[in-house]
Amino acid sequence: MEPIKLHDGVDAMNKEGAAFQSADLEDAVAKAMAAGGYAGRVLRSDLLSVGVYVLAAGGVDGQKPHKEDEVYFAVRGRAKFRVGSDDHSVGPGTLLFVPALEPHHFHEIEEELVLVVFWAPPEGSD
Repeated sequence: MEPIKLHDGVDAMNKEGAAFQSADLEDAVAKAMAAGGYAGRVLRSDLLSVGVYVLAAGGVDGQKPHKEDEVYFAVRGRAKFRVGSDDHSVGPGTLLFVPALEPHHFHEIEEELVLVVFWAPPEGSD
């Protein structure tokens, strides 16, 4: 996977730990779209990782529960979010927290949904 362009020429994506990292959101969105909707490891440390998730209007979110806690930040778009049996409206500026292993998904995606996803511990760590 090719690293997302970071500011100041710092190639921090290949470093674990607490080094400063920065990424351009629109570059990450483009990467996510080119990769089928998700760009992981946009930013990453030993304790946290950040990805970008893009769902097309009318699209289907087929994700399964994860071993990590997640926070979603909706940058743009409109949809519903189901966690357990409850639905929540999602629009620009919405923040959502999902505990590890909790079933959840986005649905009724009215406008392309762009989400920044924060994972703790980092996505895929065991």
